[in-house]
Amino acid sequence: MEDELRCPVCCRFFTKPVLMPCAHSLCVACALSCQEPAQNLLPQSMSSACSESDSGTVISDHTSLLDFPDIDKLSIVSETDSGVVCNSRPSSYVGTPSVANIFLQSLQSCSYGIKCTVCERLVFLDDNGALSLPTNRILEAIVHKYQNQSKKVDIKCERCLADHRTATAMCEQCEVFFCDICRDQCHPSEGAYAKHNLVDPTQGDMILKYKRRNSRDHKCMEHPSESLGMYCMSCRLPVCCACAKDGRHMTHEVQPMPAMCKKQKSELSQNLQALSEKAKSGTEFIQRLKKMAESVSGNCAEFEKTVVAQCDALIEVIKQRKAELLENVAEEKALKVRTLKEQVSDCTALLQRTTGLLQFCIEVLKESDATSFLQVSPGLISRVATADANFNKEMELAPRVSPEFELTLDNTPAVHAIQNMSFFQMKAPGSPVIIPQECSCENNSVTIAWAPQMGSVVEAYTLELDDGNGGDFRVVYVGREMICTVDGLHFNSIYNARVKAHNHAGESDYSDIISLQTAEVAWFTFDPAMTHQDVVLGNGNTTISCSTFDHRVALGSVGFSKGVHYWEVIFDRYDNHTDPSVGVCRFDVDKSVILGKEDKAWSMYIDEKRSWFMHRDEHTNRTDGGIRCGSTIGVLLDLNQHTLSYFVDDLPHGPIAFTNLHGVFFPAVSINRDVQVTLRAGLVPPLDNSSEGEYE
Repeated sequence: MEDELRCPVCCRFFTKPVLMPCAHSLCVACALSCQEPAQNLLPQSMSSACSESDSGTVISDHTSLLDFPDIDKLSIVSETDSGVVCNSRPSSYVGTPSVANIFLQSLQSCSYGIKCTVCERLVFLDDNGALSLPTNRILEAIVHKYQNQSKKVDIKCERCLADHRTATAMCEQCEVFFCDICRDQCHPSEGAYAKHNLVDPTQGDMILKYKRRNSRDHKCMEHPSESLGMYCMSCRLPVCCACAKDGRHMTHEVQPMPAMCKKQKSELSQNLQALSEKAKSGTEFIQRLKKMAESVSGNCAEFEKTVVAQCDALIEVIKQRKAELLENVAEEKALKVRTLKEQVSDCTALLQRTTGLLQFCIEVLKESDATSFLQVSPGLISRVATADANFNKEMELAPRVSPEFELTLDNTPAVHAIQNMSFFQMKAPGSPVIIPQECSCENNSVTIAWAPQMGSVVEAYTLELDDGNGGDFRVVYVGREMICTVDGLHFNSIYNARVKAHNHAGESDYSDIISLQTAEVAWFTFDPAMTHQDVVLGNGNTTISCSTFDHRVALGSVGFSKGVHYWEVIFDRYDNHTDPSVGVCRFDVDKSVILGKEDKAWSMYIDEKRSWFMHRDEHTNRTDGGIRCGSTIGVLLDLNQHTLSYFVDDLPHGPIAFTNLHGVFFPAVSINRDVQVTLRAGLVPPLDNSSEGEYE
């Protein structure tokens, strides 16, 4: 608490603190040192404006409000939320030509100003300057109590003053200090004194000082003979009755001080309770953080072991692969050596045969007998020619294999993988956080937005919604997006939504549940996508007309499956005795025939004299009374009672048209040439409606 008890200017404990209108406090000496002439605290343009106002020049609203953008224009009538506060103002502004002149006239009565060192708001004061600010008595008392806590207070017994024995207790009811002996003699714990409360002498001394301080009446600075018994709501200051009736607070709202004190204490207690709960939660969170910090070392050691084991396993794989690669190299070496040796052997044998033939031929050439030579020469010539022709082929002058190892080890992918080897999320993600300010409802659609928990790796989200009646949750979306709109819900229903996140390691807990309420009534128009192409829409899709002689159907943009709904169709144009049809249908109704001709539509078709209900091309319940230009047909769809009924010009028309309606129904109208109608949606059913149920 010590920081609350130190002045923001001198940083020492408050000495005679004064309370600023912005609710911050300063030592009175610090406030006096901080105050300046009012003109010094105003922008130059504002100072000149004040000078012009002093000289009688009228300052226009346009000029002054643009020149002073940092000043709250409401400060002249409310000091609670403005950036500028005038502590001395005229009590009436009657006849002032403009807001700017009111503000300037108010400043003319201010001699000094202080800029709060905490919130930097400007406070303008009268001729007394900071001395006109009220003393913050409660802060002064708390500082005094805080400073005296460390001091040993020697309080004497009030029953044995001659013996000077030190008091050991004080009776809160009797307001008397006792030593142990006198307490036993004069204040026994039974009988009439049994319910008296004995407290520590130091605490008793503080209680007595507090009672004495509260027993003194606080006097008004402007009316010294008057006690402060009222509280000004505008200035947030205690005032006397004279100030409230005839003084500068006469136009302000004032309340009795005891009632305001009780109200403010109650409000402060409630706020403190809420803040205390948050502080308790913060304390528990800090304790959890401390425990988590203590467990970090152990978790780190375990994680280091895991990293070392994984790296060692990787090294073992590399060693194993190294051995395999070296074995492949050895096999390649043996193959090359064996191949070259085989080639050497083959070439040596060929060379030996060739050398033998050469030597034999040389010996034959030495023969001198022509007959003998010619006998063998043709064969030798052929053999030598053949050997010469085949020598290069048989000798294989090129080596069968290269002595070089024409291989390379491609380790680039492995090196890249090792260099990029890093940690990744091994745990399931944390619970997503739903963002309330980005969630919304429109008609029977809800939009939910969420964000991942910080540090979580999320591959997909699952959004679940209940049935709008407290039932089970069901999945409505799975994907990576973090916003989803769900259409086709019930009206006037509260839907609960929750989200969870997934990744390869698992799924998170569900987020906190958010509740969203759909609209009570359905605001809808004609839907261009669900309307026949011959129908012409206008007036924001609320008015339709048609140029063909055949009936064409237009559907509303909202389907109903629950609740009570009422809408009206107004006939802006009605000529040539045509018979438009109004009712409800399924979304896949045939839009090229009159409404009610097939089993997917329920309608009433009407002309200028009478009407019929129609479903599956069956015409029932002829009712007298028709329409003209300007007439209104009201449609009441009660899906709580599963009925459909009609009104013409606000009066019930015929009996209940259809019963046993279940499923999803869309408002629909079929018209042809010479008819134009306008839709009015979101209406409350007529008062004479006897249907029961909750309106939506």
